[in-house]
Amino acid sequence: MKTFINRLFLLCALLAVAACEKDEDKIYLNSIEPGQLVASKDAIVLTQDQSDAIVLSLAWSVDRLAVSNSAVSAPDGLLTMSLQVSTDENFATEVVESGETSYSRAYTGAELNALAKNVGAQSDVAGNVYFRLAARTGSNMQPVYTNTVIVSITPYEIDMSRLYVLDSSQASTGMSLYSPQSDGHYEGFVGVTGWYNCYLQEGDGTVWGAAPIDGNPFTLSSAENKWNLWFPAPAGCYYMVADVNDAYWTGLSMSVLSVAGDITGELVYDRPNNRWTLIFQAAAAGEATIRVSGTGSLYNSTTGTDDAAAIATPVGFVQEGDALALSEQAGDLVVSIPAAGENTLVIDLSDPTHWTVTVQSGTQEEEEASPLVFLPGIDDAINEGLNWTFDNYLRLYDPDNHSYAGVANVGSQWGYQVAIERDNWNDFYALGEGDAYAGTLLFKSATNLPAPEPGLYFMNVSLGNLTYSLTPVQTVYYSGFNDNWDLTSMTATETPGVYTATIELTGETPWGFQIVLDEDWTLTFGGGDGVLLYQGVDSVPNIPCNETAGTYLLTVDLVQATYTLTVQ
Repeated sequence: MKTFINRLFLLCALLAVAACEKDEDKIYLNSIEPGQLVASKDAIVLTQDQSDAIVLSLAWSVDRLAVSNSAVSAPDGLLTMSLQVSTDENFATEVVESGETSYSRAYTGAELNALAKNVGAQSDVAGNVYFRLAARTGSNMQPVYTNTVIVSITPYEIDMSRLYVLDSSQASTGMSLYSPQSDGHYEGFVGVTGWYNCYLQEGDGTVWGAAPIDGNPFTLSSAENKWNLWFPAPAGCYYMVADVNDAYWTGLSMSVLSVAGDITGELVYDRPNNRWTLIFQAAAAGEATIRVSGTGSLYNSTTGTDDAAAIATPVGFVQEGDALALSEQAGDLVVSIPAAGENTLVIDLSDPTHWTVTVQSGTQEEEEASPLVFLPGIDDAINEGLNWTFDNYLRLYDPDNHSYAGVANVGSQWGYQVAIERDNWNDFYALGEGDAYAGTLLFKSATNLPAPEPGLYFMNVSLGNLTYSLTPVQTVYYSGFNDNWDLTSMTATETPGVYTATIELTGETPWGFQIVLDEDWTLTFGGGDGVLLYQGVDSVPNIPCNETAGTYLLTVDLVQATYTLTVQ
């Protein structure tokens, strides 16, 4: 009887399949069409000074997947994109490929230099580098390619004496370690927050992270499946040693440094500037002899990040010519006091090749405003993984008032914060008073900033005035081309915040152009070099346009605060 019932179920299933064999019941997935790739420049001469600056921006379009039945939508996750780079115009050899989830990519000087070298470009020689985007609807499908963009790139000679510290998104932090012999053994001081996540990058572009071993971030790996490195809980100054030959790194946490001798006191660590300072009163100008020492906590592969297991380690500084060196025991340091009265003793550890001790007359200079603030939580309802990240940011436009602005694609579950530093979960501003659209900020508030309804918003945040405001973005305009200042609307793409327009240049554009978000001209963007900047103060210029007559594609990414103008 059971066998008969099983056969009956099988027959019913076959009949159900057969019932759908009519042509009108079939649903077809249309193939994607080739998209368009544009670049912000067609020729770049790279220098070491450009390491942290954005030197090249790419943007692309890929047609939406469609199905034959309009009542049915294509499932998410079918479309995958990868950016291919090569010095071979046929992409047959020396190809570097990176997976992409957005519709634009910006390269710093260091990133582009490493990329060019990795695909075979020669130092100090201009050569063509080819870019194209490959899109496919499944791992077993042939990719569809965009047009190929050619950029002439002149890379500089790679310096293997530096190991650069990258943040969790593998962007530059400005911190680095030093190898005097360029032999893969690097040392230096870094200032980090608690549980700071990072990667390390050599001059040839090799990126090092942690070997995928649970609970131990101190074993290095450059494999594809590497994890990010992470520091222990104590924030502050670390003496970091990394050896890529033996695949390890260590961190010596230095929480306290004391000064003895002609000047006495406890130094204060200035993490953003990676230096220690002590304000003191001098009776007269002249020389002073001091000693600087402390006890650190060493973390390594044996201790892991366990504070209780950290090894107590004595530290001190000794003089080596005009520079300092780290030692287990402090030596005499001779400093010159410029004037009687208030002075500041400064131990500067920011340059890993040359640590110094000096005395400056007066107190420290006022801290410069950070170029970016970050918005963890602003898109945790819509981003991949539904996590709080530091991927969204606002740019500084008014240094005097520490004011920042930009556009965010908002989709928040629990509200958000304004973080003053990437990957720093401890120092942030949140709600003082207000609602989803305007109010006041409070440092380390226990209440997140309330988020408005999902959508695209212009955000203006002032850390100096402790205020915030959000304005919905409805229409995006450009103005100023050919010295015509009428507002012309741009076309929204499938990617939130990305807009395009075809520009016919027929005359001069002497005053540059602007991107405008409202008809009252209160929300305008200027900038330059592929970067958009809110014109909230008079010092922010219009975007320059020196191109010759012709047809151009203007692409702006308001969320990433970038633009490209590409000849068609």
